[in-house]
Amino acid sequence: MEALKKIKSAIDKCLLVFSLTLLTAMVLIIIYQVFSRQVFHYTPSWSEELSRVLFVWVSFLGIAYGFKEKLHIAVGLVVDRMPEKIQDTIDFITKLIIVAYGLVLLVYGWKFTVIMGYSTLPGLKMPSSYLYAIIPITGFFITINGIELLFKKGLHQNFDAM
Repeated sequence: MEALKKIKSAIDKCLLVFSLTLLTAMVLIIIYQVFSRQVFHYTPSWSEELSRVLFVWVSFLGIAYGFKEKLHIAVGLVVDRMPEKIQDTIDFITKLIIVAYGLVLLVYGWKFTVIMGYSTLPGLKMPSSYLYAIIPITGFFITINGIELLFKKGLHQNFDAM
């Protein structure tokens, strides 16, 4: 079990480092785009499209990381008023839905990515599948994070009101 925890921790660290690297690259590309537009009166055709692709990737990776950290928004108004046994049952069913959602993203995201390989991103002159490849990747992360959630109590972080 310790080996699985170490592997999962390494995967989570890679996810975070990769996301931050993409975010940094996106910011630098946007700075370059604005600088070249203002100073040289020239905008590279690839910069806007690449920054958009990176934005999509960072957003989807953020979704996966949000499941890991239990940061997604929840409305517990009704569930919190139920008996604890029912709350635990609803919590478990919700976690199963999260795992199923991850699997749907994984399977159908892969199929969609393959289909989109036949079209091209005009500014980057590369297959559109590079943009959509993040869908099955996010599905993978949501699935493993959802499975991890099955072994933890609660689905969301509790924040005390100040």
